[in-house]
Amino acid sequence: MATNAFVKYRKKDFPTDEIRRFLEPGPIVLVSSAWKGRMNIMTMGWHMMMGFSPALFACYIWDQNHSFEMIRRSRECVINLPTTELLDIAIDIGNCTGATVDKFERFELTAGRATRVDAPLIEECYANFECRLLDGSRARKQNFFIWEVVKAHVASSPKLPETFHYRGNGEFMISGKTVSRRSRFLEQNL
Repeated sequence: MATNAFVKYRKKDFPTDEIRRFLEPGPIVLVSSAWKGRMNIMTMGWHMMMGFSPALFACYIWDQNHSFEMIRRSRECVINLPTTELLDIAIDIGNCTGATVDKFERFELTAGRATRVDAPLIEECYANFECRLLDGSRARKQNFFIWEVVKAHVASSPKLPETFHYRGNGEFMISGKTVSRRSRFLEQNL
């Protein structure tokens, strides 16, 4: 009987309120919004892709966050993908409130004009994804939003940007080496 050569890890009990650092795979994004002449930016780490055609994106927004009502009422936002060059700014954006701070001005970010929504793009970000609310039925109870990405703007270079991912406790992981296994996928999965 063959045995595998994989490592078998010794494990210990771990606090469930800290598991996010292992399960949160998505990069940190900056969510820009606009409502009644005001703009805001929030830092977000909890999100996921839900579909590809159409592109569906889901996220959790805490109802005490200043952006929550702006986004819920406008039913749109822009998901902006920063690179590591904006790591400290993304942290600082998350540590202040748009209720008292114009974050575009304070952090010297450029509010670009979106083509399909009224929320601004952040020009300094590698990519911008204009979103319209597809399903807000869980926004009031669970603070959960499902978006359809209606327009995408992505820099042509570099092909793979260096993004950052939150691991909890003030620690971040920087995206690293890419490993291709395309040959292992069936043609229809590409």
